[in-house]
Amino acid sequence: MEVCYQLPVLPLDRPVPKHVLSRRGAISFSSSSSLFGAPDPRQLAQRRGAISYDSSDQTALYIRMLGDVRVRSQVGFEPERRGSHPYLGVDFRTLHSRAESAGSIPARRIRRLFSFQRHLLSSRFLRGAPHLNPLHILDEDYCGQAKCMLEKVGSWNFDIFLFDRLTNGNSLVTLTLYLLSHYGLIELFQLDMVKVHRFLVLVQEDYHNHNPYHNSVHAADVTQAMHCYLKEPKLAKSLTSCDILLGLLAAVTHDLDHPGVNQPFLIKTNHYLAALYRNTSVLENHHWRSAVGLLRETELFSHLPAEDSLNMERQLGSLILATDISRQNEYLSKFRTHLDQEDLCLGNASHRHFVLQMALKCADICNPCRPWELSKQWSEKVTEEFFHQGDIEKKHKLEVSPLCDSETNSIADVQIGFMTYVVEPLFAEWARFSDTRLSQTMLGHLCLNKASWNAMQPEASGSSEELESEQEASSRALPQGSPQS
Repeated sequence: MEVCYQLPVLPLDRPVPKHVLSRRGAISFSSSSSLFGAPDPRQLAQRRGAISYDSSDQTALYIRMLGDVRVRSQVGFEPERRGSHPYLGVDFRTLHSRAESAGSIPARRIRRLFSFQRHLLSSRFLRGAPHLNPLHILDEDYCGQAKCMLEKVGSWNFDIFLFDRLTNGNSLVTLTLYLLSHYGLIELFQLDMVKVHRFLVLVQEDYHNHNPYHNSVHAADVTQAMHCYLKEPKLAKSLTSCDILLGLLAAVTHDLDHPGVNQPFLIKTNHYLAALYRNTSVLENHHWRSAVGLLRETELFSHLPAEDSLNMERQLGSLILATDISRQNEYLSKFRTHLDQEDLCLGNASHRHFVLQMALKCADICNPCRPWELSKQWSEKVTEEFFHQGDIEKKHKLEVSPLCDSETNSIADVQIGFMTYVVEPLFAEWARFSDTRLSQTMLGHLCLNKASWNAMQPEASGSSEELESEQEASSRALPQGSPQS
Protein backbone atom coordinates (compact mmCIF):
# COMPACT_ATOMS: atom_id res chain seq x y z
CA MET A 1 0.00 0.00 0.00
CA GLU A 2 1.43 3.33 -0.98
CA VAL A 3 1.40 5.91 1.78
CA CYS A 4 1.61 9.65 1.28
CA TYR A 5 1.26 12.51 3.75
CA GLN A 6 -2.50 13.14 3.66
CA LEU A 7 -5.65 11.28 4.56
CA PRO A 8 -8.83 10.86 2.58
CA VAL A 9 -11.06 13.76 3.44
CA LEU A 10 -14.55 13.63 4.88
CA PRO A 11 -17.39 16.06 4.12
CA LEU A 12 -18.30 18.35 7.00
CA ASP A 13 -21.93 17.31 6.81
CA ARG A 14 -21.15 13.63 7.37
CA PRO A 15 -21.46 12.43 11.00
CA VAL A 16 -18.17 11.65 12.70
CA PRO A 17 -17.84 8.00 13.84
CA LYS A 18 -17.54 7.57 17.60
CA HIS A 19 -14.39 5.49 17.27
CA VAL A 20 -12.75 8.49 15.58
CA LEU A 21 -13.71 10.92 18.31
CA SER A 22 -12.42 8.57 21.00
CA ARG A 23 -8.87 8.24 19.70
CA ARG A 24 -5.89 10.30 18.73
CA GLY A 25 -6.00 10.49 14.98
CA ALA A 26 -5.79 12.96 12.15
CA ILE A 27 -8.85 13.41 9.96
CA SER A 28 -9.29 16.24 7.46
CA PHE A 29 -12.69 17.35 6.22
CA SER A 30 -13.61 18.82 2.89
CA SER A 31 -16.94 19.61 1.28
CA SER A 32 -15.68 18.37 -2.09
CA SER A 33 -14.73 14.81 -1.15
CA SER A 34 -16.98 11.79 -0.95
CA LEU A 35 -14.54 9.07 0.07
CA PHE A 36 -14.23 7.79 3.59
CA GLY A 37 -14.19 4.35 5.09
CA ALA A 38 -12.07 2.54 2.51
CA PRO A 39 -9.08 2.30 4.85
CA ASP A 40 -9.65 0.18 7.94
CA PRO A 41 -10.25 2.61 10.85
CA ARG A 42 -8.33 0.27 13.12
CA GLN A 43 -5.25 0.78 10.97
CA LEU A 44 -5.63 4.54 11.16
CA ALA A 45 -6.04 4.36 14.94
CA GLN A 46 -2.62 2.75 15.35
CA ARG A 47 -0.64 5.76 14.18
CA ARG A 48 0.24 9.06 15.77
CA GLY A 49 -1.91 12.05 15.03
CA ALA A 50 -4.24 14.38 16.80
CA ILE A 51 -7.71 15.82 16.84
CA SER A 52 -8.52 19.50 16.63
CA TYR A 53 -11.92 21.06 16.33
CA ASP A 54 -13.48 23.71 14.17
CA SER A 55 -15.04 26.44 16.31
CA SER A 56 -17.99 26.68 13.93
CA ASP A 57 -18.77 22.97 14.04
CA GLN A 58 -17.97 21.00 17.17
CA THR A 59 -17.93 17.69 15.28
CA ALA A 60 -15.54 18.89 12.60
CA LEU A 61 -11.93 17.85 12.88
CA TYR A 62 -8.89 19.43 11.36
CA ILE A 63 -5.70 17.69 10.57
CA ARG A 64 -2.23 17.76 11.94
CA MET A 65 0.63 16.96 9.65
CA LEU A 66 2.60 14.88 12.14
CA GLY A 67 1.48 11.31 11.68
CA ASP A 68 -0.77 12.46 8.86
CA VAL A 69 -1.28 9.66 6.31
CA ARG A 70 -3.21 9.39 3.08
CA VAL A 71 -3.83 5.87 1.87
CA ARG A 72 -4.23 5.58 -1.87
CA SER A 73 -3.32 3.26 -4.74
CA GLN A 74 -4.87 0.02 -3.48
CA VAL A 75 -8.02 1.77 -2.31
CA GLY A 76 -8.29 3.60 -5.63
CA PHE A 77 -7.88 7.03 -4.12
CA GLU A 78 -6.19 9.82 -5.98
CA PRO A 79 -5.42 13.13 -4.28
CA GLU A 80 -7.62 16.06 -5.07
CA ARG A 81 -5.73 18.57 -7.18
CA ARG A 82 -6.18 22.30 -7.05
CA GLY A 83 -4.56 24.47 -9.67
CA SER A 84 -2.19 23.28 -12.34
CA HIS A 85 0.74 22.08 -10.26
CA PRO A 86 0.90 18.32 -9.59
CA TYR A 87 0.52 17.04 -6.07
CA LEU A 88 3.85 16.72 -4.26
CA GLY A 89 4.23 13.67 -2.03
CA VAL A 90 6.38 15.37 0.59
CA ASP A 91 6.36 13.61 3.94
CA PHE A 92 6.73 16.37 6.52
CA ARG A 93 7.60 13.84 9.21
CA THR A 94 10.90 13.02 7.50
CA LEU A 95 11.44 16.23 5.55
CA HIS A 96 14.48 17.34 7.55
CA SER A 97 15.61 13.94 8.84
CA ARG A 98 19.07 12.65 8.04
CA ALA A 99 19.48 9.20 6.56
CA GLU A 100 20.97 6.63 8.91
CA SER A 101 23.79 4.44 7.65
CA ALA A 102 22.91 0.87 6.79
CA GLY A 103 22.70 -1.41 9.80
CA SER A 104 23.10 1.43 12.29
CA ILE A 105 20.80 2.02 15.23
CA PRO A 106 19.15 5.45 15.07
CA ALA A 107 20.91 7.93 17.34
CA ARG A 108 17.61 8.98 18.88
CA ARG A 109 16.91 5.39 19.95
CA ILE A 110 20.38 5.02 21.45
CA ARG A 111 19.90 8.24 23.40
CA ARG A 112 16.56 7.08 24.75
CA LEU A 113 17.91 3.65 25.75
CA PHE A 114 21.05 5.11 27.28
CA SER A 115 19.34 7.81 29.33
CA PHE A 116 15.93 6.40 30.14
CA GLN A 117 16.44 6.97 33.85
CA ARG A 118 17.22 10.61 33.17
CA HIS A 119 13.95 10.86 31.22
CA LEU A 120 12.04 9.52 34.23
CA LEU A 121 13.88 11.63 36.77
CA SER A 122 13.43 14.83 34.77
CA SER A 123 9.67 14.45 35.12
CA ARG A 124 9.89 13.62 38.83
CA PHE A 125 12.32 16.06 40.36
CA LEU A 126 9.90 18.99 40.21
CA ARG A 127 7.57 17.08 42.53
CA GLY A 128 10.41 16.49 44.97
CA ALA A 129 9.94 12.72 44.72
CA PRO A 130 12.81 10.73 46.30
CA HIS A 131 15.02 8.68 44.00
CA LEU A 132 14.37 5.00 44.67
CA ASN A 133 17.55 3.79 43.01
CA PRO A 134 20.73 5.51 44.33
CA LEU A 135 22.95 3.95 41.66
CA HIS A 136 22.14 6.35 38.84
CA ILE A 137 24.53 9.00 40.07
CA LEU A 138 25.11 10.54 36.65
CA ASP A 139 21.41 10.86 35.94
CA GLU A 140 20.82 12.41 39.35
CA ASP A 141 23.63 14.85 38.65
CA TYR A 142 22.05 15.85 35.34
CA CYS A 143 18.71 16.46 37.06
CA GLY A 144 20.43 18.42 39.79
CA GLN A 145 22.08 20.66 37.20
CA ALA A 146 18.76 21.15 35.41
CA LYS A 147 17.14 22.13 38.69
CA CYS A 148 19.92 24.64 39.34
CA MET A 149 19.38 26.11 35.88
CA LEU A 150 15.66 26.53 36.57
CA GLU A 151 16.52 28.70 39.57
CA LYS A 152 17.93 31.19 37.04
CA VAL A 153 15.22 30.72 34.42
CA GLY A 154 14.56 34.47 34.41
CA SER A 155 18.07 35.23 33.12
CA TRP A 156 18.34 36.42 29.52
CA ASN A 157 21.52 34.34 29.19
CA PHE A 158 19.60 31.11 29.89
CA ASP A 159 21.12 28.37 27.70
CA ILE A 160 18.14 26.37 26.42
CA PHE A 161 20.42 24.02 24.45
CA LEU A 162 22.24 22.94 27.60
CA PHE A 163 18.96 22.66 29.49
CA ASP A 164 17.53 20.44 26.76
CA ARG A 165 20.53 18.11 27.04
CA LEU A 166 20.29 17.98 30.83
CA THR A 167 16.61 17.02 30.62
CA ASN A 168 17.24 14.45 27.88
CA GLY A 169 15.23 16.32 25.27
CA ASN A 170 12.37 17.20 27.63
CA SER A 171 13.11 20.90 27.97
CA LEU A 172 9.62 22.05 26.93
CA VAL A 173 7.77 19.82 29.41
CA THR A 174 10.17 20.46 32.29
CA LEU A 175 10.39 24.22 31.78
CA THR A 176 6.63 24.72 31.39
CA LEU A 177 5.78 22.60 34.44
CA TYR A 178 8.20 24.69 36.47
CA LEU A 179 6.76 27.99 35.24
CA LEU A 180 3.16 26.93 35.84
CA SER A 181 4.15 26.03 39.39
CA HIS A 182 6.24 29.20 39.78
CA TYR A 183 3.26 31.42 38.96
CA GLY A 184 0.90 29.34 41.11
CA LEU A 185 -1.34 28.67 38.12
CA ILE A 186 -1.89 24.97 38.84
CA GLU A 187 -3.42 25.68 42.23
CA LEU A 188 -5.21 28.85 41.15
CA PHE A 189 -6.98 27.22 38.19
CA GLN A 190 -7.28 23.86 39.96
CA LEU A 191 -5.55 22.08 37.11
CA ASP A 192 -5.19 18.30 37.26
CA MET A 193 -1.43 17.56 37.27
CA VAL A 194 -1.96 14.33 35.34
CA LYS A 195 -3.81 16.22 32.59
CA VAL A 196 -1.23 19.02 32.62
CA HIS A 197 1.64 16.60 32.21
CA ARG A 198 -0.16 14.63 29.49
CA PHE A 199 -0.98 17.83 27.60
CA LEU A 200 2.63 19.03 27.70
CA VAL A 201 4.03 15.64 26.70
CA LEU A 202 1.67 15.49 23.70
CA VAL A 203 2.59 19.04 22.73
CA GLN A 204 6.31 18.24 22.92
CA GLU A 205 5.82 15.07 20.88
CA ASP A 206 3.92 16.92 18.17
CA TYR A 207 6.77 19.28 17.45
CA HIS A 208 8.86 17.84 14.61
CA ASN A 209 12.24 17.40 16.24
CA HIS A 210 13.77 16.51 12.88
CA ASN A 211 13.27 20.18 11.97
CA PRO A 212 16.55 22.02 12.49
CA TYR A 213 14.74 25.09 13.88
CA HIS A 214 10.99 24.69 14.36
CA ASN A 215 11.10 22.05 17.07
CA SER A 216 10.33 21.70 20.77
CA VAL A 217 13.60 23.40 21.78
CA HIS A 218 12.52 26.53 19.89
CA ALA A 219 9.16 26.39 21.70
CA ALA A 220 10.96 26.08 25.04
CA ASP A 221 13.21 29.02 24.16
CA VAL A 222 10.21 31.19 23.26
CA THR A 223 8.49 30.17 26.50
CA GLN A 224 11.57 31.16 28.53
CA ALA A 225 11.71 34.51 26.73
CA MET A 226 8.00 35.03 27.40
CA HIS A 227 8.67 34.44 31.09
CA CYS A 228 11.35 37.15 31.01
CA TYR A 229 8.87 39.61 29.47
CA LEU A 230 6.11 38.70 31.93
CA LYS A 231 8.50 39.70 34.73
CA GLU A 232 8.98 43.21 33.33
CA PRO A 233 7.63 45.80 35.82
CA LYS A 234 4.84 47.15 33.61
CA LEU A 235 3.51 43.69 32.90
CA ALA A 236 4.14 42.11 36.29
CA LYS A 237 1.95 44.63 38.10
CA SER A 238 -0.83 44.66 35.49
CA LEU A 239 -1.34 41.17 34.07
CA THR A 240 -3.92 38.87 35.60
CA SER A 241 -3.32 35.18 36.28
CA CYS A 242 -5.45 34.37 33.24
CA ASP A 243 -3.24 36.62 31.09
CA ILE A 244 -0.11 34.84 32.34
CA LEU A 245 -1.58 31.39 31.70
CA LEU A 246 -2.60 32.36 28.18
CA GLY A 247 0.79 33.92 27.49
CA LEU A 248 2.64 30.77 28.55
CA LEU A 249 0.31 28.41 26.68
CA ALA A 250 0.59 30.51 23.53
CA ALA A 251 4.39 30.43 23.73
CA VAL A 252 4.38 26.66 24.28
CA THR A 253 2.06 25.92 21.33
CA HIS A 254 2.76 28.80 18.94
CA ASP A 255 4.53 26.56 16.36
CA LEU A 256 2.82 23.27 17.20
CA ASP A 257 3.19 20.67 14.43
CA HIS A 258 5.22 23.02 12.24
CA PRO A 259 6.18 21.13 9.06
CA GLY A 260 9.52 22.87 8.56
CA VAL A 261 8.39 24.73 5.43
CA ASN A 262 6.75 28.11 5.04
CA GLN A 263 3.33 29.25 3.86
CA PRO A 264 4.38 30.01 0.25
CA PHE A 265 5.58 26.42 -0.05
CA LEU A 266 2.21 25.08 1.10
CA ILE A 267 0.40 27.37 -1.34
CA LYS A 268 2.54 26.62 -4.38
CA THR A 269 2.27 22.84 -3.76
CA ASN A 270 -1.53 23.07 -3.44
CA HIS A 271 -1.47 21.70 0.09
CA TYR A 272 -4.92 21.14 1.51
CA LEU A 273 -4.18 23.31 4.57
CA ALA A 274 -3.60 26.29 2.28
CA ALA A 275 -7.04 25.72 0.75
CA LEU A 276 -8.61 25.07 4.13
CA TYR A 277 -7.45 28.42 5.50
CA ARG A 278 -7.74 30.21 2.16
CA ASN A 279 -4.03 31.02 1.96
CA THR A 280 -4.31 33.26 5.03
CA SER A 281 -2.15 32.66 8.12
CA VAL A 282 -2.11 29.00 7.14
CA LEU A 283 0.52 27.83 9.60
CA GLU A 284 -0.67 30.00 12.48
CA ASN A 285 -4.25 28.78 12.08
CA HIS A 286 -2.93 25.22 11.99
CA HIS A 287 -0.87 25.72 15.18
CA TRP A 288 -3.89 27.18 16.94
CA ARG A 289 -6.32 24.45 15.85
CA SER A 290 -3.81 21.80 16.83
CA ALA A 291 -3.39 23.38 20.27
CA VAL A 292 -7.16 23.52 20.78
CA GLY A 293 -7.36 19.88 19.75
CA LEU A 294 -4.91 18.86 22.46
CA LEU A 295 -6.62 21.01 25.07
CA ARG A 296 -9.89 19.22 24.35
CA GLU A 297 -8.32 15.82 23.97
CA THR A 298 -6.67 16.02 27.39
CA GLU A 299 -9.69 17.85 28.87
CA LEU A 300 -7.32 20.26 30.55
CA PHE A 301 -10.04 22.90 31.06
CA SER A 302 -13.01 20.53 31.27
CA HIS A 303 -13.64 21.54 34.90
CA LEU A 304 -14.11 25.20 33.91
CA PRO A 305 -17.44 26.65 32.73
CA ALA A 306 -17.90 26.02 29.01
CA GLU A 307 -17.98 29.73 28.17
CA ASP A 308 -14.69 30.34 30.03
CA SER A 309 -13.03 27.45 28.24
CA LEU A 310 -14.18 28.66 24.81
CA ASN A 311 -13.06 32.20 25.61
CA MET A 312 -9.58 30.95 26.52
CA GLU A 313 -9.39 29.03 23.24
CA ARG A 314 -10.34 32.17 21.30
CA GLN A 315 -7.78 34.31 23.11
CA LEU A 316 -5.14 31.63 22.62
CA GLY A 317 -5.87 31.77 18.89
CA SER A 318 -5.60 35.55 18.86
CA LEU A 319 -2.13 35.35 20.42
CA ILE A 320 -0.85 32.64 18.09
CA LEU A 321 -2.25 34.35 14.99
CA ALA A 322 -0.31 37.49 15.96
CA THR A 323 2.95 35.66 15.16
CA ASP A 324 2.11 35.74 11.44
CA ILE A 325 5.04 37.69 10.01
CA SER A 326 2.98 38.83 7.02
CA ARG A 327 1.03 41.00 9.48
CA GLN A 328 4.17 42.41 11.10
CA ASN A 329 3.66 45.97 9.84
CA GLU A 330 0.02 45.94 10.93
CA TYR A 331 0.87 45.10 14.54
CA LEU A 332 3.97 47.30 14.62
CA SER A 333 2.07 50.34 13.31
CA LYS A 334 -0.69 49.84 15.88
CA PHE A 335 1.91 49.50 18.66
CA ARG A 336 3.75 52.62 17.50
CA THR A 337 0.51 54.60 17.36
CA HIS A 338 -0.39 53.61 20.92
CA LEU A 339 3.07 54.64 22.13
CA ASP A 340 2.97 57.96 20.26
CA GLN A 341 -0.45 58.78 21.69
CA GLU A 342 0.47 57.39 25.13
CA ASP A 343 -2.95 55.78 25.39
CA LEU A 344 -2.01 52.22 26.37
CA CYS A 345 -3.94 51.45 29.54
CA LEU A 346 -3.02 48.09 31.04
CA GLY A 347 -6.10 48.25 33.22
CA ASN A 348 -8.01 47.64 29.99
CA ALA A 349 -8.34 43.94 29.14
CA SER A 350 -8.07 44.50 25.38
CA HIS A 351 -4.93 46.61 25.81
CA ARG A 352 -3.36 43.95 28.04
CA HIS A 353 -4.14 41.33 25.41
CA PHE A 354 -2.53 43.49 22.72
CA VAL A 355 0.62 43.86 24.83
CA LEU A 356 0.67 40.07 25.25
CA GLN A 357 0.51 39.75 21.47
CA MET A 358 3.49 42.05 21.11
CA ALA A 359 5.38 40.19 23.84
CA LEU A 360 4.82 36.88 22.04
CA LYS A 361 5.96 38.42 18.75
CA CYS A 362 9.15 39.60 20.46
CA ALA A 363 9.71 36.23 22.13
CA ASP A 364 9.24 34.46 18.80
CA ILE A 365 11.98 36.39 17.01
CA CYS A 366 14.26 37.22 19.94
CA ASN A 367 17.14 34.97 18.79
CA PRO A 368 19.18 37.87 17.31
CA CYS A 369 18.89 39.58 20.72
CA ARG A 370 20.44 36.69 22.63
CA PRO A 371 24.16 36.47 23.51
CA TRP A 372 26.26 35.62 20.47
CA GLU A 373 26.97 32.02 21.53
CA LEU A 374 23.23 31.27 21.56
CA SER A 375 22.17 33.57 18.73
CA LYS A 376 24.69 32.09 16.30
CA GLN A 377 23.39 28.56 16.90
CA TRP A 378 19.81 29.64 16.21
CA SER A 379 20.88 31.49 13.06
CA GLU A 380 22.61 28.42 11.70
CA LYS A 381 19.61 26.21 12.47
CA VAL A 382 16.99 28.42 10.84
CA THR A 383 19.15 28.97 7.77
CA GLU A 384 19.67 25.22 7.43
CA GLU A 385 15.89 24.80 7.44
CA PHE A 386 15.49 27.56 4.84
CA PHE A 387 18.10 26.10 2.53
CA HIS A 388 16.68 22.60 2.81
CA GLN A 389 13.32 23.94 1.67
CA GLY A 390 15.06 25.68 -1.21
CA ASP A 391 16.70 22.42 -2.25
CA ILE A 392 13.30 20.71 -2.29
CA GLU A 393 11.84 23.52 -4.40
CA LYS A 394 14.69 23.19 -6.88
CA LYS A 395 14.23 19.43 -7.01
CA HIS A 396 10.56 19.84 -7.94
CA LYS A 397 11.29 22.77 -10.30
CA LEU A 398 9.38 25.26 -8.17
CA GLU A 399 10.24 28.91 -7.73
CA VAL A 400 12.67 29.11 -4.82
CA SER A 401 11.26 31.11 -1.89
CA PRO A 402 13.08 34.24 -0.69
CA LEU A 403 16.08 33.51 1.57
CA CYS A 404 15.92 29.78 0.73
CA ASP A 405 18.50 29.60 -2.05
CA SER A 406 21.85 28.49 -0.65
CA GLU A 407 23.59 29.50 -3.87
CA THR A 408 22.64 33.18 -3.68
CA ASN A 409 22.33 33.66 0.09
CA SER A 410 24.62 33.13 3.05
CA ILE A 411 23.80 32.90 6.74
CA ALA A 412 25.21 36.40 7.20
CA ASP A 413 23.07 37.83 4.39
CA VAL A 414 19.89 36.29 5.77
CA GLN A 415 20.57 37.39 9.34
CA ILE A 416 21.57 40.96 8.52
CA GLY A 417 18.45 41.47 6.42
CA PHE A 418 16.24 39.90 9.08
CA MET A 419 17.76 42.02 11.85
CA THR A 420 17.56 45.24 9.87
CA TYR A 421 14.03 45.03 8.51
CA VAL A 422 12.20 42.90 11.08
CA VAL A 423 13.92 42.63 14.46
CA GLU A 424 15.29 46.15 15.00
CA PRO A 425 12.00 48.02 14.35
CA LEU A 426 10.05 45.70 16.67
CA PHE A 427 12.49 45.75 19.58
CA ALA A 428 13.02 49.51 19.28
CA GLU A 429 9.30 50.00 19.91
CA TRP A 430 9.29 47.41 22.70
CA ALA A 431 12.10 49.37 24.39
CA ARG A 432 9.94 52.49 24.16
CA PHE A 433 7.14 50.63 25.89
CA SER A 434 9.32 48.90 28.49
CA ASP A 435 12.50 50.91 28.97
CA THR A 436 14.25 48.51 31.31
CA ARG A 437 17.64 46.89 31.72
CA LEU A 438 16.40 43.83 29.81
CA SER A 439 15.32 45.93 26.83
CA GLN A 440 18.68 47.68 26.70
CA THR A 441 20.47 44.33 27.03
CA MET A 442 18.52 42.92 24.09
CA LEU A 443 19.27 45.94 21.89
CA GLY A 444 22.92 45.73 22.89
CA HIS A 445 23.18 42.07 21.88
CA LEU A 446 21.33 42.84 18.66
CA CYS A 447 23.85 45.53 17.74
CA LEU A 448 26.84 43.31 18.56
CA ASN A 449 25.42 40.29 16.73
CA LYS A 450 24.70 42.33 13.63
CA ALA A 451 28.27 43.63 13.68
CA SER A 452 29.55 40.06 14.01
CA TRP A 453 27.59 38.92 10.96
CA ASN A 454 28.75 41.98 9.01
CA ALA A 455 32.34 41.06 9.82
CA MET A 456 31.77 37.58 8.35
CA GLN A 457 30.66 38.89 4.97
CA PRO A 458 33.29 38.68 2.21
CA GLU A 459 34.95 41.99 1.41
CA ALA A 460 34.07 41.70 -2.26
CA SER A 461 30.34 41.39 -1.88
CA GLY A 462 29.42 42.21 -5.48
CA SER A 463 26.65 44.71 -5.93
CA SER A 464 25.67 45.94 -2.45
CA GLU A 465 22.69 47.80 -3.86
CA GLU A 466 21.33 44.60 -5.40
CA LEU A 467 21.80 42.73 -2.10
CA GLU A 468 20.06 45.45 -0.13
CA SER A 469 17.16 45.43 -2.59
CA GLU A 470 16.79 41.65 -2.27
CA GLN A 471 16.86 41.84 1.54
CA GLU A 472 14.21 44.55 1.56
CA ALA A 473 11.99 42.47 -0.73
CA SER A 474 12.58 39.43 1.47
CA SER A 475 11.52 41.34 4.57
CA ARG A 476 8.19 42.12 2.94
CA ALA A 477 7.60 38.49 1.98
CA LEU A 478 9.55 36.77 4.73
CA PRO A 479 8.74 33.04 4.88
CA GLN A 480 6.57 31.87 7.73
CA GLY A 481 9.08 29.11 8.18
CA SER A 482 11.41 31.70 9.66
CA PRO A 483 12.32 32.23 13.28
CA GLN A 484 9.17 34.17 13.81
CA SER A 485 6.60 31.58 12.80
